[in-house]
Amino acid sequence: MTDYRQDSSSSDRLAVGLGWFSLGLGLAEIVAPDRVARLVGVPATDRTLTVLRVMGLREIAAGAGVLAASNRAPGMWSRVAGDALDLGLLVAGMTSATGDARRGALATVAVSGVAVADVVCARRLSASRRRHPRARGRTGYVHVAAVTTIRRPVQDVYDFWRDFENFPRFMRHLESVRVLDADRSRWRARAPAGTIVEWDAEILGERPNESISWRSLPGADVRNRGAVRFAPAPGDRGTEVRVELEYVPPAGTLGRMVAKLFGEAPEQQVRDDLRRVKQLLETGEVPVSDGPDLSRPAQPAERSAPARTSTEEVPS
Repeated sequence: MTDYRQDSSSSDRLAVGLGWFSLGLGLAEIVAPDRVARLVGVPATDRTLTVLRVMGLREIAAGAGVLAASNRAPGMWSRVAGDALDLGLLVAGMTSATGDARRGALATVAVSGVAVADVVCARRLSASRRRHPRARGRTGYVHVAAVTTIRRPVQDVYDFWRDFENFPRFMRHLESVRVLDADRSRWRARAPAGTIVEWDAEILGERPNESISWRSLPGADVRNRGAVRFAPAPGDRGTEVRVELEYVPPAGTLGRMVAKLFGEAPEQQVRDDLRRVKQLLETGEVPVSDGPDLSRPAQPAERSAPARTSTEEVPS
């Protein structure tokens, strides 16, 4: 797996914030163009309102492009181009005979500030991609990384994870996993909008009690590859589990964006799954919701290794 972790970088977080800003601004320009016109000091003529609605569509497209892409740099540069267009229109409106120069000036200063943030973010993202050329070539892939510490010995955690048929016990989006042979398995999962996706996967490499890497086989509904690593946690606190995953959204970048809007982003799913497997291995129960006292005993699968009970107190 690559060490390129775009989702964890400060530049990426800034890009996400600016992407959501684009969505909000675009929605305002479409829904209430007359108010936006008054705010920036331009007359609310039919022509102005039409221009603002078009600009709103552009803002929404730019924001969606930034949020949905695994490589956010091109989307940020498109925002920079849009900023230049916005500034030109503001200056034209501010200097017109019917424009409000004071409000226009304030709007120009505000847009200039956003433009500076866009330029800085776009430059940093582009520089990061140049420093990680391997990641740049993985067009269409989304990169996810997550880590947790489980208060159980490495052997217990590895044995549980190595039996892939255990996965539906803590991965809520998984319908089933069927082991086909020593290296191959068949996966069936729920995708956004109630659809079902399936794929076969094979183990690429395995080091007992240390790591497992895999990839999907040709014909998969969801192309993916990744690795999970196990290591003793510092201070004799159990096992550190680190998951790194790359996948191609079933419906491309638009599908990833829609999944995020409905709370089904795989990035969040991975973090939630790690939280559940931690609870399962530490307490023997799986939460059935995020509310209190909603849990159920997790009955071990027949192929699972018996779990050893830890009497060690979990530190607060």
